[in-house]
Amino acid sequence: MGRVTTRHRVVRIDAHHPAGITAVDTLAVEEPLEIRLGEASYATTMRTPGHDIELVHGFLASEGIIAGPADVVGARYCTGTVTDEETGRPRNTYNVLQVRLTDSVPPPRTGRATVVSSACGICGTDTVEALTRDARFDLDADHTRVAANTLLGLPDRLRDAQRTFSATGATHAAALFTDDGSLLVAREDVGRHNAVDKVVGWAMLNGRRPGGGCVLMVSGRIGFELAQKSVLAGIPVLAGISAPTALAVRIAEETGLTLAGFVRGDRMSLYANPERVRGTDTAE
Repeated sequence: MGRVTTRHRVVRIDAHHPAGITAVDTLAVEEPLEIRLGEASYATTMRTPGHDIELVHGFLASEGIIAGPADVVGARYCTGTVTDEETGRPRNTYNVLQVRLTDSVPPPRTGRATVVSSACGICGTDTVEALTRDARFDLDADHTRVAANTLLGLPDRLRDAQRTFSATGATHAAALFTDDGSLLVAREDVGRHNAVDKVVGWAMLNGRRPGGGCVLMVSGRIGFELAQKSVLAGIPVLAGISAPTALAVRIAEETGLTLAGFVRGDRMSLYANPERVRGTDTAE
């Protein structure tokens, strides 16, 4: 498996060193992951290596290709994908993952022909109407309640779990918490969408999909794709430290997703379905 971080020599200039000094910096690794369904290439996404099996499960679920882990027969890295320049022999880059689906899963009609940026989601549902129609889980029927103080404490708990960010300052993070603030899983990646897919994949593989009674906390803004992924995973509460987009709010309103933005310090803004958030830890 590739490294999550790497070291690189840099020249630093500041008020005390106007001519610059040589130092070594830690960088987050970004490498492509090609996802093959059977023998056919389906998508290539840029990601931080690690937790690739979770990433693929979450990604395929958000694409509507699989409904659960039982739909995946196996997943393995393809060997011999490149030739080693020194030995001339095939070697494994751990950047090509072959997924075998059960015969009951219909193959997708088209693949993703282009490399996808780590900053951009690749989601199969194009409209709010289609998302509402195709969602497997009814969030309106989820009666999860979360104390406001619990939500306000999640950014710090997420930040404590961001070890790669602490070393590089270059990764996004997502985490799944229970409604009382207990951390279930946290994942980092250069792409915010990949981080969420890794969390959703973990949830699927560990019996937490649908994610009833859970909160998905993300480290940045909340765009359409993140709201979509939360809805498709059956997670009733989505929170972020930055702003949501207008389309994310519309999705939340129409699907029953509770959406909290600007969750920082002692304040936050509830954009949709605020009834799930209690005023204090003791209020009903």
